[in-house]
Amino acid sequence: MSIKAHQVVTFHYVLRDILSDGSQRILDDSSARGKPLEYLHGHDNIVPGLENALIGQVVGAQLSIQLLPADAYGVRNEALIQDVSRGSFGGAELVPGGNFQTEGEAGPQIVTVLDVRDDRVTIDTNHPLAGRTLNYRVNILEVREATRAELAKGHPLPPGTEHSKVEDRKVL
Repeated sequence: MSIKAHQVVTFHYVLRDILSDGSQRILDDSSARGKPLEYLHGHDNIVPGLENALIGQVVGAQLSIQLLPADAYGVRNEALIQDVSRGSFGGAELVPGGNFQTEGEAGPQIVTVLDVRDDRVTIDTNHPLAGRTLNYRVNILEVREATRAELAKGHPLPPGTEHSKVEDRKVL
């Protein structure tokens, strides 16, 4: 079965970014040490360039995929760097380089603290991987039809849940 819309795809991946000197480094964002990634194809669960590269692939495929920033986490937008009041963070301990998640206009977003001064904090709301060229190594482990419940939720459901049973799988 080849990958297409409304299927649940399971794969292992290693993600590297390309540094300015042309070398690569492996990012912590990898499934190699843990559980493989599972997503619902065609429902914006992963970056667009990776999802497009997986169309038509089959179980057992091993791929090397390079994504330019526009196809991954976007280009950096310097307008997303802002100074905000220290009071906006309550009593949270803030240190330069620290990340936290907050609710943005388009849903959850990762915020990076760039600088902390007396009453001001400089934050960057660009995704931490924005502006980077990324290299994925992917190994496709499983491709299956999504259940009706998974299609309704827009993402895979944990195995064994009432709404992930085989008899609930939608026939496409």
